[in-house]
Amino acid sequence: MSMWMSESELRNASEESMEITLAVRVRKSQRKVSRPVWFVYEDNSLYLLPIQGSDTNWYKNILHDSDVEIFVAGQQYNGKSKAITDSIKVKEIVNKFISKYGAKEYVALFVRLM
Repeated sequence: MSMWMSESELRNASEESMEITLAVRVRKSQRKVSRPVWFVYEDNSLYLLPIQGSDTNWYKNILHDSDVEIFVAGQQYNGKSKAITDSIKVKEIVNKFISKYGAKEYVALFVRLM
């Protein structure tokens, strides 16, 4: 069974992981679905980047219901999500992803999923 995580536990667990599992509520059916996602954790914020942009279903689901569950290192964290639409902030976050995962990996994933 998963345990609830504090902010510091989430930060520590995320430093050791390359991906997390994100669970969101589907807009139409209201059931929860999960999927692995890449992330960056910084300044008490967990950033998720929908590689397919606003067409990604989990992104659309988050816009409809901001409650999310994050699973990392066998533990669970519940929180609220907030879409970031400011182009300057989005570029900063993309650079954080490139820094963590590498430009080659990021570009390959971006091109493959488009």
